[in-house]
Amino acid sequence: MNTPFSPPLSTAVSSPAPSSPPGQTPGEVLALISSGIAVTRAEIARRTGLARSTVSHRVDALIAHGFVDEDTDAPSTGGRPPRRLSLRTHGHAIAGVDIGASHCRVGLLDISGTLLVAREDPLTIADGPEAILGHVERTLHTLLEAADGTRSLTLRAIGVGVPGPVEFSTGRPVDPPIMPGWHHYPIPEFFEERFGVRALVDNDVNVMALAEQRRAFSDALHLLYLKVGTGIGCGIVADGRIHRGAQGSAGDIGHIRVGEREEPCRCGNSGCLEAIAGGAALADRLRELGLEAAGSLDIVRLVREGNREAVRAVREAGRAVGEVLSGLVNFFNPETVVVGGALAAVHDQLLAGVREAVYRRSNPLATHVLRIEPSRIGENAGAIGAGILAIEHALSPAQVDRALATDATAV
Repeated sequence: MNTPFSPPLSTAVSSPAPSSPPGQTPGEVLALISSGIAVTRAEIARRTGLARSTVSHRVDALIAHGFVDEDTDAPSTGGRPPRRLSLRTHGHAIAGVDIGASHCRVGLLDISGTLLVAREDPLTIADGPEAILGHVERTLHTLLEAADGTRSLTLRAIGVGVPGPVEFSTGRPVDPPIMPGWHHYPIPEFFEERFGVRALVDNDVNVMALAEQRRAFSDALHLLYLKVGTGIGCGIVADGRIHRGAQGSAGDIGHIRVGEREEPCRCGNSGCLEAIAGGAALADRLRELGLEAAGSLDIVRLVREGNREAVRAVREAGRAVGEVLSGLVNFFNPETVVVGGALAAVHDQLLAGVREAVYRRSNPLATHVLRIEPSRIGENAGAIGAGILAIEHALSPAQVDRALATDATAV
């Protein structure tokens, strides 16, 4: 999917003081333009209350620094047609990096959020940060060099999603259970030293939730994204923003206990959702039945081949996920639940079990308009979401104003 992305004003603009209309700084003017709220100088003046000379000053600075284009295609109501302003997408590149337990996908996006190119390679995250990030570095250089052959691109920021808890303020993983050797590893500094741009790091389900909400379910301000693969996690969008909790561990539902189940979990407890419904657990169970199943991809293959045991296992996993999700639905009351991850490739069986449990156990008011849908972004959700995370930083008013502050004409 290559639908252009414009940062919503609620995420791109810091809330102004009640007496101050939006658009007082160049960065806030850019937010009005990129969101489509005001796309001519006259509209910006009306919206902000700024003098036209001040608006021109702001717009000219944004054009000079390559943030904005101005053309004459706007419709005329008589006389000279207005000159339309738009976010300049060409020339800017954002990197979105999705690191999984057994894969790495690197994408280049333009500043509007359109995915330009992506590449996925099989990797084992347990090989450690130097090996994995070194591969990402080489891949990103390759993609940038190839893109420069057809267009001139300047890398502006990098977003990274990893499959473990992240302290968002520092971008460092904290005791990630499937990432040995990554505890407190300085991932942002790794990229900033090599590429000279800001790098933002978050948990993979958070960036996937961001991609689905911004690109596929923009009408849903309260959304849960469930990743059901080797492990199970949940990304939370509350009032249009990612909710990370006090320390960044919100959404770790894979280790919520399911009923009175006793299956041992790698976290040291028993009865965890991940130990019952995660891809690794299902594969273990199917192997005990004599089937070839090393992981989630083999489970998907068996289901598509019509294997009854695999179909039954996935549906039962859906019921277990739905049992935990029903409590989340009652507590959080989302408009939309999106199910992604490797096992979502057989979403007919998985979602049947999820919906069965949720609609049976949740409050009728909480499920009155609830949608439970498979991912619409698919395999690129992690890379696109990581890219959007970086875009929203690069286009934030504070960051834009900081970039313009070196030019006296922007003061």
